[in-house]
Amino acid sequence: MACSGVLKTLIRSSYLGSTTRNFSLVSNQFSNHTAEWMQDTSKKSPMELINEVPPIKVEGRIVACEGDNNPALGHPIEFICLDLKEPAVCKYCGLRYVQEHHH
Repeated sequence: MACSGVLKTLIRSSYLGSTTRNFSLVSNQFSNHTAEWMQDTSKKSPMELINEVPPIKVEGRIVACEGDNNPALGHPIEFICLDLKEPAVCKYCGLRYVQEHHH
């Protein structure tokens, strides 16, 4: 059976004793990257970017949001009821949906 690189690293780490040290190094790399990204005020936050997307008009009362057409890039399916007048927001990706009324 073939092992992935991550699995091999975890197996090797378990032979070395405590894996806490190995995971804390990765954690520090992520937090430093995030801190640098947050200091750059020229970039928009994820919430600012998603708020630029206009509400998606839907004919029915219920919409199924998956975040993206590609399952690898999306999220678990979320069924959203559109009975309220204001746009309904997907709890995973923040996309907004509104019911289009035909008169």
